[in-house]
Amino acid sequence: MSYDENQPSARPRRVGRGNLTIAIAALVPTALAGWLVWRAMSGPEDNEPPKVLPLPSRQTAGKPGPAPSPSPPASSPAATSAPSPSKGNVSGPLAGKVVVVDPGHNPGNFRHTSEINELVDIGTNRKECDTTGTATNDGYTEAEFTFDVSQRLRALLEKQGATVKFTHANDRPFGPCVDERARVGNKAGAAAVVSVHADGSAVGNRGFHVILPALVKGGAADTAKIVGPSRDLGERIAGKFVRATGSAPSNYVGGGTGLDVRKDLGGLNLSTVPKVFIECGNMRDPKDAALLKSSSWREKAAQGIADGIGSYLLR
Repeated sequence: MSYDENQPSARPRRVGRGNLTIAIAALVPTALAGWLVWRAMSGPEDNEPPKVLPLPSRQTAGKPGPAPSPSPPASSPAATSAPSPSKGNVSGPLAGKVVVVDPGHNPGNFRHTSEINELVDIGTNRKECDTTGTATNDGYTEAEFTFDVSQRLRALLEKQGATVKFTHANDRPFGPCVDERARVGNKAGAAAVVSVHADGSAVGNRGFHVILPALVKGGAADTAKIVGPSRDLGERIAGKFVRATGSAPSNYVGGGTGLDVRKDLGGLNLSTVPKVFIECGNMRDPKDAALLKSSSWREKAAQGIADGIGSYLLR
């Protein structure tokens, strides 16, 4: 919500002390209400705990079946390789911090359906290695989108001094599998891991949401130590994403908070470091798709994610 500070005001006149006291008293509730609205939309401050209400765990929230994914054009962002890891500005505020960025899916996955359908152990059960991801109705793939935003995110984090590692650089035929993606963050000892995605839901379902790990334990999965830190990371990203992009939290997942808790994602179940997913919008809704295809909006999305990560790391 914005306030117009340029409205014409009445000519000032002299008031008595009693009238002045009454005027001030009348203004206080209005000013307080405006401040509370601003705080609610701006996300947690860097040095204080976030104020998002806890959510019940969701067991079955997520994407419908992926849309057919056409081959990405040679000039698309997904065709560019990304060196990994990279080291940022050693004098920046995030110097010494390792961040792992996980670009969701791979543009080659649709050519290797048998390989990505192989089941891998996610601790609590077995699940497909990866999926093709979704796409807009005119063929802009999720894999293209995620790699583009991830590259922008890396550049922003490096300017602040972070060392950034990708789970893959679009230089392999398919994958990596979800268990391998988790191992990359674990092996790096990352201070934070963010997996970048876009959703594929029904028309009219709009907005972003951040997926948080549920408390799970089974086999190689034990999220007890990362549930709290991951929620903090996710809440901060959600708040900063609203501020940077102007996008609203999802109107179909998370009850309006922009947060969703899941226990069926191997990338979260197998992580031993704080990790979240962000679904930046719904590729199957025309209005959201127009944003996701916009280069300027993708830069804002990367900025929101970077701001959230920075807020978390400097808390």
